[in-house]
Amino acid sequence: MNRPGLLYRIPLTLSPQPEGGYTVTSTALPELVTEGDTAREALANVQDALQAAIELYQDLGKALPKGIESQQPVQDGGQV
Repeated sequence: MNRPGLLYRIPLTLSPQPEGGYTVTSTALPELVTEGDTAREALANVQDALQAAIELYQDLGKALPKGIESQQPVQDGGQV
């Protein structure tokens, strides 16, 4: 299911928290939840949270939900 080098396109929601910091979630992948003290930090943590969610699906033998798109990264110096 998850191959090294794949990029995933997933809708994310960045929410400020009343106590400070930010939480990132995804309606397409409810298991993806992460946070950070700043918006930048919260978004930087998404990669690890996504990897953990993908591994959970693999461990359960389940396919990723519909709407989770993966693609090969551009190799010729284009934007990724």
